[in-house]
Amino acid sequence: MRDLTAVEVNALRRKPGAHRVSANLYLLVRPSESGGGLRASWVFRYETSDGGKRRGRHMGLGSVSVFSLAEAKERARKQRQHLAEGIDPLQAKQDKKAAAKLEVAKAITFGAAAKQYVATHRLSWRNAKHAAQWAAVFEGSKRQPPVTACINDLPVGAIDTGLAMKVLEPIWTRTPETASRVRQRCEAVIASAITRGQHPGPNPFLWRDHLDNLLPQPSKVRKVRHHPALPWAELPAFVAELRANGSISARALELTVLCATRTVETVNATWSEVDLRERTWTIPGNRMKSGQEHKVPLSDAAVELLQALPREDGSEHLFLGARKGRPLSNMAMLELMRGLRPGFVPHGLRATFRTWCAERTHYPHLVAELALGHVQSDKLLQAYQRGDLFEKRAQLMREWATFCASPPVAAVGNVVSLQKADAS
Repeated sequence: MRDLTAVEVNALRRKPGAHRVSANLYLLVRPSESGGGLRASWVFRYETSDGGKRRGRHMGLGSVSVFSLAEAKERARKQRQHLAEGIDPLQAKQDKKAAAKLEVAKAITFGAAAKQYVATHRLSWRNAKHAAQWAAVFEGSKRQPPVTACINDLPVGAIDTGLAMKVLEPIWTRTPETASRVRQRCEAVIASAITRGQHPGPNPFLWRDHLDNLLPQPSKVRKVRHHPALPWAELPAFVAELRANGSISARALELTVLCATRTVETVNATWSEVDLRERTWTIPGNRMKSGQEHKVPLSDAAVELLQALPREDGSEHLFLGARKGRPLSNMAMLELMRGLRPGFVPHGLRATFRTWCAERTHYPHLVAELALGHVQSDKLLQAYQRGDLFEKRAQLMREWATFCASPPVAAVGNVVSLQKADAS
Protein backbone atom coordinates (compact mmCIF):
# COMPACT_ATOMS: atom_id res chain seq x y z
CA MET A 1 0.00 0.00 0.00
CA ARG A 2 1.28 3.44 -0.87
CA ASP A 3 1.81 6.24 1.62
CA LEU A 4 -0.80 8.97 1.67
CA THR A 5 0.02 12.51 0.68
CA ALA A 6 -0.48 15.56 2.88
CA VAL A 7 -3.53 16.56 0.81
CA GLU A 8 -5.09 13.13 1.27
CA VAL A 9 -4.40 13.17 4.98
CA ASN A 10 -5.96 16.62 5.27
CA ALA A 11 -9.12 15.34 3.54
CA LEU A 12 -9.35 12.37 5.91
CA ARG A 13 -9.39 14.68 8.95
CA ARG A 14 -13.14 15.15 8.27
CA LYS A 15 -13.84 11.39 8.14
CA PRO A 16 -14.12 9.51 11.49
CA GLY A 17 -12.11 6.28 11.78
CA ALA A 18 -8.58 4.93 11.72
CA HIS A 19 -6.86 5.56 8.35
CA ARG A 20 -3.53 4.04 7.31
CA VAL A 21 -1.06 6.76 6.29
CA SER A 22 2.22 4.84 5.98
CA ALA A 23 3.95 1.80 7.49
CA ASN A 24 2.61 1.47 11.07
CA LEU A 25 1.39 5.10 10.99
CA TYR A 26 -2.36 5.78 11.19
CA LEU A 27 -4.55 8.84 11.38
CA LEU A 28 -7.15 8.46 14.12
CA VAL A 29 -10.20 10.73 13.70
CA ARG A 30 -12.89 10.78 16.38
CA PRO A 31 -15.43 13.14 17.92
CA SER A 32 -13.97 15.85 20.11
CA GLU A 33 -14.43 15.34 23.86
CA SER A 34 -15.74 18.90 24.11
CA GLY A 35 -18.64 17.86 21.93
CA GLY A 36 -17.97 20.02 18.91
CA GLY A 37 -16.45 18.68 15.69
CA LEU A 38 -13.74 16.07 15.19
CA ARG A 39 -10.17 15.72 16.46
CA ALA A 40 -7.35 13.93 14.68
CA SER A 41 -4.17 12.39 16.06
CA TRP A 42 -1.30 10.20 14.91
CA VAL A 43 -1.14 6.57 16.09
CA PHE A 44 1.64 4.01 15.74
CA ARG A 45 0.17 0.51 15.29
CA TYR A 46 2.27 -2.62 15.62
CA GLU A 47 2.16 -6.23 16.79
CA THR A 48 4.05 -8.05 19.53
CA SER A 49 4.44 -11.74 20.19
CA ASP A 50 3.37 -12.96 23.63
CA GLY A 51 3.81 -16.70 24.15
CA GLY A 52 3.45 -17.37 20.45
CA LYS A 53 0.31 -15.24 20.18
CA ARG A 54 0.30 -12.03 18.17
CA ARG A 55 -1.13 -9.01 19.89
CA GLY A 56 -1.89 -5.67 18.32
CA ARG A 57 -0.80 -2.52 20.16
CA HIS A 58 -1.43 1.19 19.65
CA MET A 59 0.80 4.07 20.75
CA GLY A 60 -0.14 7.72 20.39
CA LEU A 61 2.33 9.97 18.52
CA GLY A 62 0.64 13.30 19.13
CA SER A 63 -2.02 15.56 17.67
CA VAL A 64 -2.20 16.43 13.97
CA SER A 65 -2.39 20.10 14.97
CA VAL A 66 1.00 19.77 16.74
CA PHE A 67 2.98 17.40 14.48
CA SER A 68 3.04 17.58 10.69
CA LEU A 69 2.87 14.53 8.42
CA ALA A 70 6.65 14.57 7.96
CA GLU A 71 7.22 14.78 11.69
CA ALA A 72 4.75 11.96 12.33
CA LYS A 73 6.54 9.75 9.79
CA GLU A 74 9.87 10.46 11.48
CA ARG A 75 8.44 9.57 14.87
CA ALA A 76 7.02 6.33 13.43
CA ARG A 77 10.42 5.52 11.90
CA LYS A 78 12.09 5.76 15.31
CA GLN A 79 9.53 3.37 16.77
CA ARG A 80 10.18 0.86 13.99
CA GLN A 81 13.85 1.02 14.95
CA HIS A 82 12.88 0.07 18.48
CA LEU A 83 10.94 -2.90 17.14
CA ALA A 84 13.94 -3.96 15.09
CA GLU A 85 16.02 -3.93 18.29
CA GLY A 86 13.45 -6.05 20.11
CA ILE A 87 12.13 -3.17 22.19
CA ASP A 88 8.41 -2.72 22.73
CA PRO A 89 7.86 1.01 21.91
CA LEU A 90 4.84 1.40 24.15
CA GLN A 91 6.55 -0.33 27.09
CA ALA A 92 9.65 1.83 26.56
CA LYS A 93 7.47 4.97 26.61
CA GLN A 94 5.75 3.87 29.80
CA ASP A 95 9.11 3.06 31.43
CA LYS A 96 10.43 6.50 30.50
CA LYS A 97 7.41 8.20 32.05
CA ALA A 98 7.75 6.12 35.20
CA ALA A 99 11.45 7.01 35.45
CA ALA A 100 10.65 10.69 35.03
CA LYS A 101 8.01 10.50 37.76
CA LEU A 102 10.48 8.72 40.01
CA GLU A 103 13.08 11.46 39.49
CA VAL A 104 10.50 14.11 40.36
CA ALA A 105 9.50 12.17 43.46
CA LYS A 106 13.14 11.76 44.49
CA ALA A 107 14.00 15.40 43.85
CA ILE A 108 13.93 17.14 47.22
CA THR A 109 14.79 20.69 48.12
CA PHE A 110 17.70 21.40 50.42
CA GLY A 111 15.34 22.88 53.01
CA ALA A 112 13.15 19.76 53.00
CA ALA A 113 16.22 17.51 53.22
CA ALA A 114 17.47 19.55 56.19
CA LYS A 115 14.14 19.23 58.02
CA GLN A 116 14.17 15.51 57.32
CA TYR A 117 17.70 15.19 58.71
CA VAL A 118 16.90 17.16 61.89
CA ALA A 119 13.72 15.12 62.52
CA THR A 120 15.61 11.84 62.06
CA HIS A 121 18.56 12.72 64.30
CA ARG A 122 16.82 14.83 66.96
CA LEU A 123 16.56 11.98 69.48
CA SER A 124 20.27 11.18 69.17
CA TRP A 125 21.39 14.69 70.14
CA ARG A 126 22.36 15.55 73.69
CA ASN A 127 19.60 17.99 74.56
CA ALA A 128 16.82 20.18 73.19
CA LYS A 129 19.15 23.19 72.97
CA HIS A 130 21.53 21.33 70.67
CA ALA A 131 18.63 20.23 68.46
CA ALA A 132 17.34 23.82 68.34
CA GLN A 133 20.78 25.06 67.26
CA TRP A 134 20.78 22.54 64.41
CA ALA A 135 17.29 23.54 63.27
CA ALA A 136 18.10 27.27 63.51
CA VAL A 137 20.75 26.95 60.78
CA PHE A 138 18.11 25.88 58.25
CA GLU A 139 14.94 27.44 59.67
CA GLY A 140 16.19 30.66 61.25
CA SER A 141 14.47 32.37 64.17
CA LYS A 142 12.13 35.27 64.89
CA ARG A 143 15.08 37.65 64.83
CA GLN A 144 16.92 36.50 61.73
CA PRO A 145 16.37 34.39 58.58
CA PRO A 146 18.07 31.01 58.16
CA VAL A 147 21.72 31.03 57.11
CA THR A 148 20.81 28.71 54.22
CA ALA A 149 17.90 30.85 52.98
CA CYS A 150 19.41 31.21 49.48
CA ILE A 151 19.46 27.41 48.90
CA ASN A 152 16.52 26.12 50.96
CA ASP A 153 14.11 26.16 47.99
CA LEU A 154 16.57 24.63 45.51
CA PRO A 155 16.89 20.89 44.77
CA VAL A 156 19.74 19.21 46.61
CA GLY A 157 21.25 18.27 43.25
CA ALA A 158 21.43 21.95 42.24
CA ILE A 159 23.77 22.93 45.08
CA ASP A 160 27.17 23.77 43.60
CA THR A 161 30.32 25.60 44.63
CA GLY A 162 28.90 29.03 43.86
CA LEU A 163 25.82 28.47 46.02
CA ALA A 164 27.89 27.01 48.85
CA MET A 165 30.11 30.09 48.81
CA LYS A 166 27.01 32.29 48.83
CA VAL A 167 25.99 30.65 52.11
CA LEU A 168 29.39 30.70 53.79
CA GLU A 169 31.26 33.78 52.57
CA PRO A 170 29.11 36.36 54.44
CA ILE A 171 29.80 34.67 57.82
CA TRP A 172 33.17 32.96 57.31
CA THR A 173 35.35 35.85 58.48
CA ARG A 174 32.78 37.45 60.80
CA THR A 175 31.95 34.33 62.84
CA PRO A 176 34.33 31.58 61.66
CA GLU A 177 33.38 29.11 64.39
CA THR A 178 29.68 29.38 63.53
CA ALA A 179 30.45 29.26 59.80
CA SER A 180 32.46 26.08 60.29
CA ARG A 181 29.50 24.46 62.06
CA VAL A 182 27.15 25.59 59.27
CA ARG A 183 29.45 23.99 56.72
CA GLN A 184 29.60 20.70 58.62
CA ARG A 185 25.83 20.60 59.03
CA CYS A 186 25.18 21.34 55.37
CA GLU A 187 27.61 18.57 54.43
CA ALA A 188 25.73 16.17 56.72
CA VAL A 189 22.38 17.06 55.10
CA ILE A 190 23.71 16.56 51.56
CA ALA A 191 25.46 13.30 52.48
CA SER A 192 22.19 12.04 53.99
CA ALA A 193 20.25 13.01 50.86
CA ILE A 194 22.76 11.13 48.71
CA THR A 195 22.41 8.02 50.87
CA ARG A 196 18.62 8.25 50.63
CA GLY A 197 18.83 8.47 46.83
CA GLN A 198 17.47 12.02 46.83
CA HIS A 199 20.44 13.44 44.93
CA PRO A 200 19.92 12.80 41.19
CA GLY A 201 23.33 13.97 39.99
CA PRO A 202 25.96 11.36 39.05
CA ASN A 203 28.67 13.41 40.81
CA PRO A 204 27.15 14.74 44.02
CA PHE A 205 28.60 17.97 45.30
CA LEU A 206 30.37 17.57 48.63
CA TRP A 207 31.31 20.84 50.29
CA ARG A 208 34.41 19.46 51.97
CA ASP A 209 35.89 18.42 48.60
CA HIS A 210 35.44 21.79 46.92
CA LEU A 211 35.78 24.57 49.48
CA ASP A 212 39.12 23.88 51.17
CA ASN A 213 41.01 25.91 48.56
CA LEU A 214 38.45 28.72 48.47
CA LEU A 215 37.99 29.50 52.16
CA PRO A 216 40.77 30.20 54.69
CA GLN A 217 41.12 27.99 57.73
CA PRO A 218 39.01 29.33 60.65
CA SER A 219 42.09 29.37 62.89
CA LYS A 220 43.81 31.70 60.40
CA VAL A 221 40.86 34.07 60.30
CA ARG A 222 40.49 34.51 64.03
CA LYS A 223 42.53 33.14 66.89
CA VAL A 224 40.81 30.62 69.13
CA ARG A 225 39.88 32.22 72.44
CA HIS A 226 39.83 29.92 75.42
CA HIS A 227 37.71 30.57 78.48
CA PRO A 228 39.70 32.71 80.93
CA ALA A 229 40.85 30.44 83.78
CA LEU A 230 41.51 31.51 87.34
CA PRO A 231 45.16 30.74 88.30
CA TRP A 232 45.25 27.64 90.48
CA ALA A 233 47.20 29.45 93.23
CA GLU A 234 44.26 31.83 93.68
CA LEU A 235 41.64 29.08 93.95
CA PRO A 236 41.72 28.50 97.76
CA ALA A 237 40.99 32.19 98.39
CA PHE A 238 38.16 32.06 95.84
CA VAL A 239 36.63 28.95 97.46
CA ALA A 240 36.83 30.63 100.87
CA GLU A 241 34.79 33.53 99.49
CA LEU A 242 32.24 31.14 98.05
CA ARG A 243 31.83 29.41 101.42
CA ALA A 244 31.27 32.76 103.07
CA ASN A 245 28.47 33.46 100.59
CA GLY A 246 25.14 31.96 101.62
CA SER A 247 23.48 31.98 98.18
CA ILE A 248 22.40 28.87 96.30
CA SER A 249 24.47 30.00 93.32
CA ALA A 250 27.58 29.98 95.56
CA ARG A 251 26.82 26.38 96.56
CA ALA A 252 26.39 25.39 92.89
CA LEU A 253 29.65 27.08 91.92
CA GLU A 254 31.47 25.42 94.83
CA LEU A 255 30.26 21.97 93.76
CA THR A 256 31.31 22.80 90.20
CA VAL A 257 34.81 23.51 91.55
CA LEU A 258 34.97 20.41 93.74
CA CYS A 259 33.76 18.07 90.95
CA ALA A 260 35.39 19.88 87.98
CA THR A 261 32.10 19.70 86.09
CA ARG A 262 30.56 21.95 83.47
CA THR A 263 28.03 24.61 84.45
CA VAL A 264 25.15 22.92 82.62
CA GLU A 265 25.95 19.58 84.26
CA THR A 266 25.72 21.21 87.70
CA VAL A 267 22.57 23.32 87.34
CA ASN A 268 20.59 20.44 85.80
CA ALA A 269 21.74 17.85 88.34
CA THR A 270 19.01 15.86 90.11
CA TRP A 271 18.92 13.93 93.37
CA SER A 272 18.29 10.69 91.45
CA GLU A 273 21.81 11.03 90.02
CA VAL A 274 23.44 11.30 93.46
CA ASP A 275 24.23 8.38 95.78
CA LEU A 276 25.53 9.82 99.05
CA ARG A 277 26.12 6.38 100.53
CA GLU A 278 28.33 5.32 97.63
CA ARG A 279 29.66 8.89 97.38
CA THR A 280 29.01 9.14 93.64
CA TRP A 281 27.29 11.50 91.26
CA THR A 282 26.42 9.74 88.00
CA ILE A 283 25.70 12.15 85.15
CA PRO A 284 23.76 10.40 82.35
CA GLY A 285 25.13 10.45 78.81
CA ASN A 286 22.34 12.67 77.49
CA ARG A 287 23.60 15.46 79.74
CA MET A 288 27.27 15.05 78.90
CA LYS A 289 29.06 16.77 76.03
CA SER A 290 30.68 13.45 75.13
CA GLY A 291 27.32 11.65 75.13
CA GLN A 292 28.75 9.09 77.57
CA GLU A 293 27.80 8.54 81.22
CA HIS A 294 30.21 10.18 83.67
CA LYS A 295 30.59 8.84 87.22
CA VAL A 296 31.96 11.56 89.51
CA PRO A 297 33.56 10.52 92.85
CA LEU A 298 32.39 12.79 95.67
CA SER A 299 34.90 14.06 98.23
CA ASP A 300 33.98 14.68 101.87
CA ALA A 301 33.55 18.39 101.12
CA ALA A 302 31.20 17.62 98.19
CA VAL A 303 29.11 15.23 100.31
CA GLU A 304 28.80 17.80 103.11
CA LEU A 305 27.74 20.45 100.62
CA LEU A 306 25.05 18.21 99.16
CA GLN A 307 23.73 17.16 102.55
CA ALA A 308 23.25 20.81 103.52
CA LEU A 309 21.30 21.78 100.39
CA PRO A 310 17.64 22.82 100.83
CA ARG A 311 14.98 20.52 99.37
CA GLU A 312 11.67 21.34 97.70
CA ASP A 313 8.69 18.98 97.73
CA GLY A 314 8.07 17.57 94.27
CA SER A 315 11.38 18.84 92.86
CA GLU A 316 14.30 16.62 91.88
CA HIS A 317 16.73 19.48 91.28
CA LEU A 318 19.81 19.80 93.46
CA PHE A 319 19.96 23.55 93.04
CA LEU A 320 16.55 25.20 93.20
CA GLY A 321 15.71 28.10 90.95
CA ALA A 322 13.71 31.25 91.63
CA ARG A 323 10.57 29.63 90.23
CA LYS A 324 9.03 26.60 91.89
CA GLY A 325 9.95 23.34 90.17
CA ARG A 326 12.70 24.96 88.10
CA PRO A 327 16.47 24.52 88.47
CA LEU A 328 18.95 27.31 89.04
CA SER A 329 19.46 29.58 86.03
CA ASN A 330 22.47 28.98 83.77
CA MET A 331 23.45 32.61 84.34
CA ALA A 332 23.45 32.48 88.16
CA MET A 333 26.98 31.12 88.56
CA LEU A 334 28.32 33.34 85.78
CA GLU A 335 26.93 36.50 87.40
CA LEU A 336 28.31 35.47 90.79
CA MET A 337 31.78 34.86 89.40
CA ARG A 338 31.74 38.12 87.48
CA GLY A 339 31.14 39.87 90.78
CA LEU A 340 33.82 37.96 92.72
CA ARG A 341 36.44 37.59 89.99
CA PRO A 342 35.80 39.99 87.07
CA GLY A 343 37.14 38.68 83.77
CA PHE A 344 36.83 35.00 84.67
CA VAL A 345 34.06 32.50 83.93
CA PRO A 346 32.93 29.26 85.65
CA HIS A 347 33.93 27.06 82.72
CA GLY A 348 37.51 28.26 83.08
CA LEU A 349 37.64 26.56 86.49
CA ARG A 350 37.96 23.24 84.67
CA ALA A 351 41.19 24.54 83.17
CA THR A 352 42.24 25.66 86.66
CA PHE A 353 41.74 22.09 87.89
CA ARG A 354 43.59 20.61 84.91
CA THR A 355 46.56 22.97 85.35
CA TRP A 356 46.73 22.14 89.06
CA CYS A 357 46.75 18.42 88.20
CA ALA A 358 49.68 18.93 85.84
CA GLU A 359 51.73 21.24 88.06
CA ARG A 360 51.02 20.00 91.59
CA THR A 361 50.31 16.26 91.29
CA HIS A 362 51.89 13.18 89.77
CA TYR A 363 48.69 11.58 88.48
CA PRO A 364 48.85 10.25 84.92
CA HIS A 365 47.42 12.35 82.12
CA LEU A 366 44.57 9.87 81.58
CA VAL A 367 43.34 10.13 85.19
CA ALA A 368 43.03 13.91 84.97
CA GLU A 369 41.29 13.73 81.60
CA LEU A 370 38.78 11.16 82.84
CA ALA A 371 38.12 13.34 85.88
CA LEU A 372 37.00 16.05 83.47
CA GLY A 373 34.76 13.61 81.60
CA HIS A 374 36.83 13.87 78.42
CA VAL A 375 36.67 11.11 75.82
CA GLN A 376 40.03 9.84 74.65
CA SER A 377 40.76 10.70 71.02
CA ASP A 378 43.35 7.94 70.74
CA LYS A 379 41.42 5.01 69.24
CA LEU A 380 44.11 2.51 70.21
CA LEU A 381 43.99 3.70 73.81
CA GLN A 382 40.21 3.45 73.76
CA ALA A 383 40.45 -0.13 72.55
CA TYR A 384 42.69 -1.27 75.41
CA GLN A 385 41.89 1.17 78.25
CA ARG A 386 38.24 0.43 78.98
CA GLY A 387 38.05 1.17 82.71
CA ASP A 388 37.13 4.54 84.20
CA LEU A 389 39.96 4.54 86.82
CA PHE A 390 37.37 5.45 89.43
CA GLU A 391 39.49 4.72 92.51
CA LYS A 392 42.39 6.78 91.23
CA ARG A 393 40.02 9.60 90.31
CA ALA A 394 38.44 9.44 93.78
CA GLN A 395 41.86 9.91 95.37
CA LEU A 396 42.61 12.80 92.98
CA MET A 397 39.34 14.54 93.85
CA ARG A 398 40.04 14.14 97.58
CA GLU A 399 43.40 15.83 97.14
CA TRP A 400 41.75 18.55 95.03
CA ALA A 401 39.18 19.19 97.77
CA THR A 402 41.98 19.42 100.35
CA PHE A 403 43.79 21.94 98.18
CA CYS A 404 40.59 23.99 97.69
CA ALA A 405 40.26 24.27 101.48
CA SER A 406 43.93 25.10 102.08
CA PRO A 407 45.33 28.55 102.87
CA PRO A 408 46.20 30.68 99.83
CA VAL A 409 49.31 29.42 98.05
CA ALA A 410 52.26 31.81 98.00
CA ALA A 411 53.56 32.77 94.59
CA VAL A 412 56.48 30.64 93.48
CA GLY A 413 59.24 32.19 91.41
CA ASN A 414 62.93 32.06 90.61
CA VAL A 415 63.81 35.50 92.01
CA VAL A 416 67.04 35.52 94.10
CA SER A 417 67.61 38.16 96.80
CA LEU A 418 70.45 40.48 95.82
CA GLN A 419 71.67 40.65 99.43
CA LYS A 420 71.93 36.85 99.60
CA ALA A 421 73.67 36.82 96.24
CA ASP A 422 76.26 39.36 97.46
CA ALA A 423 76.83 37.47 100.72
CA SER A 424 77.59 34.31 98.82
